[in-house]
Amino acid sequence: MNTFQNKRLWKYILLAFAVIIASGSLFYTKYLVRNIAKAERTRAQLWALSIRQSLTSDDNDFLPYVLAVRDSSAVPAIVTDEKGDIITVRGLDTTKTFIELPSDMPAEAKTPKYDPQYFKDELEIMKSQHEPIIISLPGLGRGNNLIYYKDSALLSQLKLFPYVQLSVIAVFLTLAYSTFNSSRKSEQNQVWVGLAKETAHQLGTPISSLMAWIELLKDKFNAEEDPLVAEMENDVKRLEIVADRFSKIGSKPKLEEHSVYEVVNDFVNYFKIRVSANINFEVTGNKDLVAGLNIPLFDWVIENLLKNAVNAIEGKGSIRVDVSANKTRESIYIDVIDTGKGIPRSKFATVFQPGYTTRRRGWGLGLSLTKRIVENYHNGQVFVRDSELGKGTTFRIVLKKIRRNA
Repeated sequence: MNTFQNKRLWKYILLAFAVIIASGSLFYTKYLVRNIAKAERTRAQLWALSIRQSLTSDDNDFLPYVLAVRDSSAVPAIVTDEKGDIITVRGLDTTKTFIELPSDMPAEAKTPKYDPQYFKDELEIMKSQHEPIIISLPGLGRGNNLIYYKDSALLSQLKLFPYVQLSVIAVFLTLAYSTFNSSRKSEQNQVWVGLAKETAHQLGTPISSLMAWIELLKDKFNAEEDPLVAEMENDVKRLEIVADRFSKIGSKPKLEEHSVYEVVNDFVNYFKIRVSANINFEVTGNKDLVAGLNIPLFDWVIENLLKNAVNAIEGKGSIRVDVSANKTRESIYIDVIDTGKGIPRSKFATVFQPGYTTRRRGWGLGLSLTKRIVENYHNGQVFVRDSELGKGTTFRIVLKKIRRNA
């Protein structure tokens, strides 16, 4: 299992723990809500019984205790008759009334305010929350009375508490993750830059020595025109370019105007003679498109995409690099098209993650580095445009076009 798969596994494990904790919190809160709701219904029933007792009791000594029980057990409630007409209310807004006031009453005396709609709305809320308590209350209409009640403010707040709590925790974790992730990326960038520059420094001495040895071979054996020595010299120059690439990591490279087709074609010509002859290379497209490029770094991008394509081809195959522009000719497209084994659609974004690789001895850094160079240094984009298992893959680079003055 590679580094990327390990990291993804840990993410799934942490996500599972988070789901368990959230589920446990919601379950326990619902358990408390059910118990408090039962207690409130008992209070509502006790209130109803205390009202009936206060209406029917002739014992003046016992009545204060009944009234005390009634007042201590009160919950927001509405008492109706069998038809649903409101008879009395308890625990609601005392500035409003459901009893129609006389039309000749002075305006300043109209307190509380007549507002039947408020009580109708409250009654609908109570009906939606609980089944009514059916009881016969002498003097409050004929037949049975229906007592509707609603959740107390405490119970309503308790129902919302786990969602508020989880939301606050989620926001905190998101901010913490973003902060730590940014810090970790900054540290990774510093390590990356340090290693790159140290690599460039370490390569400098042997490259200089190799160049000197090649010049000595030319002089001693009169090998100025020898093709083998020429290829050795090309490879040493390539090493110089690689060292130059590493030295540029971490600093903003200078972009110069270049023909995209020519840059791509030059590198493909260098690359194709160093891989299997069973793979055919082709460069097609518009030769007039110009973009701002840093050639050592951009060659590195093309190299990584070509190496990825070569590794995807088992046996014979072909790799085509096509250079084109969009309809408005503001963006340049560079498509690297291979006939390899393809990439599952679910892995289109994953392949650019550091550490992701399908090779047993791979480091999983090539495409990650490609994305960094294209996006951070060339202000472009790189992504998997299309892929089909068993048929091949197309990687696309998008760059901004530069218009040359005539």
